[in-house]
Amino acid sequence: MSEKPFDIKHRCYRFSKDIVNFISTLSYDRIYFSMFDQLLRSATSIGANIVEAKSGSSQRDFVKFYIIALKSANETKYWLCLVRDTVLKERKQELNILIEEADELSKIIASIVINTQR
Repeated sequence: MSEKPFDIKHRCYRFSKDIVNFISTLSYDRIYFSMFDQLLRSATSIGANIVEAKSGSSQRDFVKFYIIALKSANETKYWLCLVRDTVLKERKQELNILIEEADELSKIIASIVINTQR
């Protein structure tokens, strides 16, 4: 990845694109379909909930959507690790980069939630 965007919304969008592009390069057995479907859903949900939070009607709404985004980021890490350790062992390095980005997004979002609730 090149330089990461400062704006969390843009960074999440870029991460979603990276996941979509990654999954689009794969050819996998039908048995793994639901795993990749869940990965796609959780990864794209991060940014979608950030966007929803920005248009929330209250601070409580804002925090609620950021918490959902945080849960999605953590779920995404789970699916990426599972894929790395089972289906795509040969693409471990690429998956570790995606896991690292999901982890960073998770930390940033958690920090935003904590600071907003203060």
